[in-house]
Amino acid sequence: MPKLKPISGGLRLIADRASNASPTPARERLPDADAFDAYSRTVSGVAEQLGPSVAHLAVSHRTRRGRRDGSGSGVAISSDGYMLTSAHVVAGGEGMSASFSDGREVGAEVVGADPLSDLAVVRAEASDLASARLGDADELRVGQLVVAIGSPMGLAGTVTAGVVSALGRSLPTRSGSAGRLVENVIQTDAALNPGNSGGALSDGLARVVGINTAVAGIGLGLAIPINDATRKIISSLMNEGRVRRAYIGIVGGSRPLPPRVASRVGREAGIEVVEVVPGSPAARGGLRPEDLIVAVDGEAMADVGDLQRLMVADRIGKGIQVDVVRDGGFLKLDLIPRELET
Repeated sequence: MPKLKPISGGLRLIADRASNASPTPARERLPDADAFDAYSRTVSGVAEQLGPSVAHLAVSHRTRRGRRDGSGSGVAISSDGYMLTSAHVVAGGEGMSASFSDGREVGAEVVGADPLSDLAVVRAEASDLASARLGDADELRVGQLVVAIGSPMGLAGTVTAGVVSALGRSLPTRSGSAGRLVENVIQTDAALNPGNSGGALSDGLARVVGINTAVAGIGLGLAIPINDATRKIISSLMNEGRVRRAYIGIVGGSRPLPPRVASRVGREAGIEVVEVVPGSPAARGGLRPEDLIVAVDGEAMADVGDLQRLMVADRIGKGIQVDVVRDGGFLKLDLIPRELET
């Protein structure tokens, strides 16, 4: 094999070309510098405004082998100590402390938790917290900038940014024998890791639009939305320490309606009853598997989420009328929801 000969002067030629090149003007900027600066300013502004409101939560658990420490994040929603976090962060905890960006560490206790929405309210032993502003996740758009602040791996005050990857996701939750789908969950590619749960997902104006709850994969994080429904849950947790829900006792899912039925009711889908819990209000009211629920008290039902939204505390013990399609015929059934036991 012939030997390769080194090229003499090669380095000199490159150097000569570099020396002969025109110098880069000192003030010349990359074409995307303005956009990058605007992005950085937005993220930095959110971090400065919202960072003092987000705490690292250290939670102690008692196990058979002794004590075990867990951690998560929380967001101050009032100056007198109320904080919002994830229910799974505080579940089973026996002691808790909250650490803030100003170096303070104070004790905290659970006011109320709702595993079926994965939200909890805790109260820190402080009266001068920097409270965060709550936004409205219903105003978010896919592609919109969002910023996550929390304590992944115990690293308090960590800021990551990304976009809203998708809206309208569903997150199954469970408490004892009760199950529920949390609706309109926000999907984001902002980096979330263990410990981010309970932390803030913010829009570009430092308004909290979600509470980070789960990491579903690399670049795939989920957050419970802040909207009218969750505001009611937060209010119930602050005032009563729990959330009451009505219950009729069915398992079901969305199903396209037969063309004749769809034409009559003016919509394309209803709720197919897959299972009726024995002894439940649905069983007592005459609902059967394979029934199609098309309306409840005159409100259209297209999926289980529509029914869930109606099953609020005010419905407990009060009669409702369910419009059902069975074997091609239309029926009206009267049910009395009872309180959901968790």
